[in-house]
Amino acid sequence: MNKKVALTDLGNKDYKDTWDLQEVLFQDILDTKIKNRREQTSVATNNHFLFVEHPHVYTLGKSGDISNLLISENQLEDIGATFYKINRGGDITYHGPGQIVGYPILDLENFFTDIHKYLRLLEEMVILTLADYDIAAERSKGETGVWLDVGTPFARKICAMGVRASRWVTMHGFALNVNADLGYFDHMIPCGIRGKAVTSLHVELGEEHIDEAEVKKRLLEHFSNLFEASLEPRALSELSALI
Repeated sequence: MNKKVALTDLGNKDYKDTWDLQEVLFQDILDTKIKNRREQTSVATNNHFLFVEHPHVYTLGKSGDISNLLISENQLEDIGATFYKINRGGDITYHGPGQIVGYPILDLENFFTDIHKYLRLLEEMVILTLADYDIAAERSKGETGVWLDVGTPFARKICAMGVRASRWVTMHGFALNVNADLGYFDHMIPCGIRGKAVTSLHVELGEEHIDEAEVKKRLLEHFSNLFEASLEPRALSELSALI
């Protein structure tokens, strides 16, 4: 089993370009697995973790309801946002500046073959990271992601999650609001769940700006521990050479 994970921070990158990159990495892992089974070989499969910040964009999961996007195409242009219907699970999600987006593209056969455990560990990674900032976050039963004040009238979501998996290979991932402009969430029904608010770490801490590099560092520490993974930083040029 290969528990090495290539880590690449893409910086600010267009959603569609990043989605295309994910698809290439995802297919590379699938192709290796298929070849191994066909030829009865044991070539190690790659694992990747991408960090990225997207320009304003709304994405709708394959089972999502377009009515949860509350503005028209023209209005999207007015607020400088784009929209994509994509192949992950879940409903509608917003990505934008001030949000840390993580895309683990893993062969779970290198770790464990349990997609529910995978989602719970991603949630735990975020919960532990928020605890580092003295924020008590938790899960909400039946609602993937990370929440604050669950079971109260003040319940609010701070991290959304949505993944795709095939042959135990994952793509898409999580979006943690750190310095996000929460006004963009007013143009949708977050994750298709009515009556629930959304928040951001800087709002919860009452600070103008949170150091996102530090948040990423803490996320990676918890990811590495929870998945017993070894992270290896890779530049985008090195990543391209792998495929």
